[in-house]
Amino acid sequence: MPDTRKIAVIGLGSMGYGMAQSVLRAGHETFGTDINQGAVARFRAEGGASGALDDVAGGLDAVAVVVLNAAQTETVLFGDAGVVPRMQPGAVVMACATVPPEFARTMEARCASHGVYYLDAPISGGSVKAAQGALSVMAAGSAEAFAAAAPVLEATAETVFELGDAAGAGSAMKAVNQLLAGVHIAAMAEALTFGMTQGVTAETFVEVISKCAGTSWMLENRAPHIVEGDYTPRSSVNIWPKDLGIVLDIARSAQFSAPITAAALQQYLAAAGQGLGQEDDAAVAKVYARNAGLTLPGAA
Repeated sequence: MPDTRKIAVIGLGSMGYGMAQSVLRAGHETFGTDINQGAVARFRAEGGASGALDDVAGGLDAVAVVVLNAAQTETVLFGDAGVVPRMQPGAVVMACATVPPEFARTMEARCASHGVYYLDAPISGGSVKAAQGALSVMAAGSAEAFAAAAPVLEATAETVFELGDAAGAGSAMKAVNQLLAGVHIAAMAEALTFGMTQGVTAETFVEVISKCAGTSWMLENRAPHIVEGDYTPRSSVNIWPKDLGIVLDIARSAQFSAPITAAALQQYLAAAGQGLGQEDDAAVAKVYARNAGLTLPGAA
């Protein structure tokens, strides 16, 4: 049996909730916190530990931060109710949001000033793998940070890529992944709706292309949402202006042209402008459908 640790998961959204479940299932005393008190109550009903973060912070061994962006990460760690100044020396922050590499390096230095380790640890795999404890983690940090975060990594990840001994490298790799993921979803939507103009139904598109060279993990995961007319957000449209914006900011600083990323970003911005921001990111297909006068499955 592994040693029982005190671990907090901050952010009980689609990814964080599954991670918290996985940490709890591994036998650790697990505190789940979120601004959504319904999610907190639900997690406690499943066996999560009780206690406000303010009260338990000093005894935590690790904090996994699974929030939306850099601003939320900084607020959680160092805002008015920031957790880091109250953590014990030798504890670790495992930061999972998609953020710029420079931001990760800054957070690592600020945590170090409090004697707290920081693991730059963006995640990939979706909500299902989060709940299964089977995520891929693109991690970078000191050997001490990796050691301190080991119980969380073991509980939540199937694959941990150790990408460097300082923060930043993990976030750089996540930016590469997000470039591809965001482009692939938009390309899937473009191809599916293009097929519809030629009499290829969405269902046939999925059946055939998923067995052909043009497929991708994102196509196989997201295109069925369009076939089903189900845009319940597993990952929302609004994620992509943020993440592809980060990619383009990094590209600009590197004097690197990323025209395909920029084109995909415009489609997500158009989707958000149509009021689709809170829908599943497969809803970017609705931008194409609207422009082409097509009716997607399940549309009124």
